[in-house]
Amino acid sequence: MAGPMGRMMAGGGPNSRSMNFKDSGKRLLAQFRPERVTLYALLLCVVISVTLSVLGPKILGKATDLVFAGIIGRQLPGGATKEQVLQNMREHGQGSVADMLRSTDFTPGQGIDFDAVGKVLLLALGTFMVAGLLMAVATRLVNRSVNRTMFRMREDVQTKLSRLPLSYFDKRQRGEVLSRATNDIDNIGQTLQQSMGQLINSVLTIVGVLVMMFYVSWILALVALVTVPLSFVVATRVGKRSQPHFVQQWSTTGKLNAHIEEMYTGHTLVKVFGRQEESARQFAEQNDALYEAGFKAQFNSGVMQPLMMFVSNLNYVLVAVVGGLRVASGSLSIGDVQAFIQYSRQFSMPLTQVASMANLVQSGVASAERIFELLDAEEQEADPVPGVRPEELRGRVALEQVSFRYEKDKPLIEDLSLTVEPGQTVAIVGPTGAGKTTLVNLLMRFYDVTGGRITLDGVDIARMSRDELRSAIGMVLQDTWLFGGTIAENIAYGASREVTPGEIEEAARAAHVDRFVRTLPDGYDTVIDDEGTGVSAGEKQLITIARAFLSDPVILVLDEATSSVDTRTEVLIQKAMAKLQHGRTSFVIAHRLSTIRDADTILVMENGSIVEQGAHAELLAAQGAYARLYQAQFAQAVAEVD
Repeated sequence: MAGPMGRMMAGGGPNSRSMNFKDSGKRLLAQFRPERVTLYALLLCVVISVTLSVLGPKILGKATDLVFAGIIGRQLPGGATKEQVLQNMREHGQGSVADMLRSTDFTPGQGIDFDAVGKVLLLALGTFMVAGLLMAVATRLVNRSVNRTMFRMREDVQTKLSRLPLSYFDKRQRGEVLSRATNDIDNIGQTLQQSMGQLINSVLTIVGVLVMMFYVSWILALVALVTVPLSFVVATRVGKRSQPHFVQQWSTTGKLNAHIEEMYTGHTLVKVFGRQEESARQFAEQNDALYEAGFKAQFNSGVMQPLMMFVSNLNYVLVAVVGGLRVASGSLSIGDVQAFIQYSRQFSMPLTQVASMANLVQSGVASAERIFELLDAEEQEADPVPGVRPEELRGRVALEQVSFRYEKDKPLIEDLSLTVEPGQTVAIVGPTGAGKTTLVNLLMRFYDVTGGRITLDGVDIARMSRDELRSAIGMVLQDTWLFGGTIAENIAYGASREVTPGEIEEAARAAHVDRFVRTLPDGYDTVIDDEGTGVSAGEKQLITIARAFLSDPVILVLDEATSSVDTRTEVLIQKAMAKLQHGRTSFVIAHRLSTIRDADTILVMENGSIVEQGAHAELLAAQGAYARLYQAQFAQAVAEVD
């Protein structure tokens, strides 16, 4: 979606609080420090271009004076001097005409000097051509510096996202984060490209025109400056009124963007449960809110340009009246007044342009603040340098009095201790919310423990680099994740090195992927998207399991890994897993207790604590929490058969 509306619909903001426009604007400008050389060249081009542009009216005024002097001189008898002609006019009661012609450099009896006029016009033409050429170069330099700066900002955002903890993404909608990382940066880039060069040009034009105005006539310059305070009041008052509406506009856009993203990714469920009308109603409500916020922001900011045009016309009237009186008194030539009127327009135009760009600048700075909020977000604790690694990765995992809580006042896991020897299979069972997946997240260091420690082969995992730790762990989640590409590429994603097609097929056979891939027209070269279109949920799960096979990990984590496959495939997967788990430490999170009977140790978790621990037969004989879970599932299975 292109254009202003496209940008408005695409970006999103996290909240509607009042933004710090001044500090955010300064910080945005600070992003251009690496482009200092380009900006100096840009400034030089604009300075020369503006200088030539403000000299142009003075040169044209000289041509006007030559033409006017020729017209006057042709109508007067030759053989007399200018002073004699003026004196004769005064003696014959034409003193006002004599005063008006006093500043005109005419020669009685001589007409228009077309050679002189031609030279002046050629000089003016050359001046304006060079000014335009330099402005084109300046525009090119603006685009260069802005695109490079946006390139670096995108890199900074990407790097930042990789350093943010999992908790950051858990607390935010995916659509909102995507809006910041993509559309807000696009909005900043388009804003800067449209406004930065123009702002520099406008400011320098104001300075240059002021100098020339005072040079031509300080009285007219003061008259022209009378309207400046009025322009300043208009700009500041309108800007303050429109800025909160821009913040609200982007906040509402973020909510709408997140809603659209959710409804699109979950469109099947929306249709299955007949929620189309409710979804459309929510969309309409948020769309109306965006319309109101956008209308108020654009209207309040858009009022500025006609108000500034009114002030500009008022300035024009004042200059024309006072300039006419100065010509009548002989204090100024007609050419100087003509030049001054042009300067008056040149002076008012940049003020109007700056005012009209206020909505762009406000919108861009609003997006910049959201980017800076992302860049300032608290990062996960940095890896130790150098990181410690076990002398030999064997897979011994020990949890020593581990405590963890997502929120400070809500403990989840308290004083948990557990030792898993290399090659053992540990099954973790328990009701929803017991802390099973949290335990795995702590092992992977998606979250860091708030108390105690976890060791891998005697080394505290907090002293290891995350990459080193995670490279030793293979993980298959209940929620499958595939990316756009071929099936072979998706399987190879689990390898940390280049793999051969033979190795990919071997992993696929082990995970029973090969049998259904062979039925596809393009086999392993079949292209699927991130939604896994073209393969079933169970087949997607098999592909992710093949990915884990290929990674050849020391520790294997299976979080409900067979939840999406049929019973026959589940049996095959369990046999394949037995091969994969041989000699490896395995953590298996399961709800179906029939899948973990052969585990070396079964942990029963409730409310973040291990309430039972032992083998399948032992736990059944103990008639505790595990036995109750098992009997409940067995009774449910019998009821389903009946």
